[in-house]
Amino acid sequence: MPITLESIKESLDCQLGKKIMLTAQTGRKRKTERRGVLTDTYHSVFVVELDQEENAFERVSYSYTDVLTHAVEIKFVEENVPQYA
Repeated sequence: MPITLESIKESLDCQLGKKIMLTAQTGRKRKTERRGVLTDTYHSVFVVELDQEENAFERVSYSYTDVLTHAVEIKFVEENVPQYA
């Protein structure tokens, strides 16, 4: 089954308000990991409110095309699972 932009948006719509971890390609062999909460989905982009302890700015947005082309990887964080430092 081919993945479409619409199916990506629909799957993110069901996850609004949940904690998310994003891994974004930022250049040759470099990745940036960010954690936050999925707050909004729009026609062509989605918005993540970032954890202020880890990031210098409040929110980021990515397009569904970024997810489709694997420039951004999304993982939803389970709230009940303990995370050890």
